[in-house]
Amino acid sequence: MPTSQTLSRGIRVLEIVASSPVHLTIAEIAEKLEVHRSIAYRIIRTLEQHHLLNRDEAGHIRSASGLAVLARSVQHDLQATATVELTTLANELSMTAFVAVWEFDQCTTLQSVSPLNSQRAIVHRPGTVHGMDVGAAGIAIQSHYSQEAWEAMDTTVAYRDAATQARIDGYATSENEVIQGVTSLAVPIEQPGRTPAALAVVFATSTVDTYEPVIEALKLAAKRISEKLAH
Repeated sequence: MPTSQTLSRGIRVLEIVASSPVHLTIAEIAEKLEVHRSIAYRIIRTLEQHHLLNRDEAGHIRSASGLAVLARSVQHDLQATATVELTTLANELSMTAFVAVWEFDQCTTLQSVSPLNSQRAIVHRPGTVHGMDVGAAGIAIQSHYSQEAWEAMDTTVAYRDAATQARIDGYATSENEVIQGVTSLAVPIEQPGRTPAALAVVFATSTVDTYEPVIEALKLAAKRISEKLAH
């Protein structure tokens, strides 16, 4: 098996395990990976040796401590600075709060915090990826740039009209774009010289009557994050 194919499959296994709401068996991972069980087994054993995966008592595969070590090194300053603000937002607003960044023409959730005492919060995990053409976070990230500046970078993503409005308003909103019945609000995080990022919350549309207090809280939290990153 070519090294590049093995690497690709190993990364795909990590993505499968990370995105699954339940722990999977080797056979289930092999099926999702579309390979023979013996191939999946060898890949998983290698990942176990590097402490990226391990098994529970029933033999199901789960994420291991090595992933946490790697994750902490990604955008470390942004994660460390945002943690307090995300926790405060999540618990004060009873919504899941998250930071998203622009990577490889996709919007990737870097860090998220769910409220402690809310059964209605929408689950949104770190590592969640979707196109820049959907969701408030992607719009907020695009609003870092004018349309001309964005198009000059020759990305594969079209500049959204909503990003122009977000540059004026200082926030972006999306409803039913990623999940039906779910709304997201996002504001850009200013961090010159670093990967463009956005601070966002996600919630069931029917649970919120007015967005103004949420938008204000997001703007203040993003401002504090930006100020701390500047020092």
